[in-house]
Amino acid sequence: MEWLDQVKWDEKGLVPVIAQEKDTGDVLMFAWMNREALAKTAELGRAVYFSRSRDKLWFKGEESGHVQTVHELRIDCDNDVVLMQVTQTGHEPGIACHTGRHSCFYSVLRDGQWTPIDPVLKDPDSIYK
Repeated sequence: MEWLDQVKWDEKGLVPVIAQEKDTGDVLMFAWMNREALAKTAELGRAVYFSRSRDKLWFKGEESGHVQTVHELRIDCDNDVVLMQVTQTGHEPGIACHTGRHSCFYSVLRDGQWTPIDPVLKDPDSIYK
């Protein structure tokens, strides 16, 4: 797996990852992967992240059912950021955020305040039981 050796892992063995919706170009979320998560993602064609707060692999959708099917993995010119082209499944439209929104980037800076502008598509209490 020489391709994994080409990734510039940080001091904790992690690389930042951006999940972008293949059909719309929407940036859905930002997360981290360790070597095992990136290898599993490539192997399974499904997003597998590394949860820093839980210190373990996180198979996107394992609790919510909102899985990310991975179509393509890209790396930036410095080999230190991964971009994934994904299809968000489990709800229409796709929900990537634990708040029940399409994207984790749902707030915009307006008048000196972060203001949520994207709707909640599904109540998070009904997603995470």
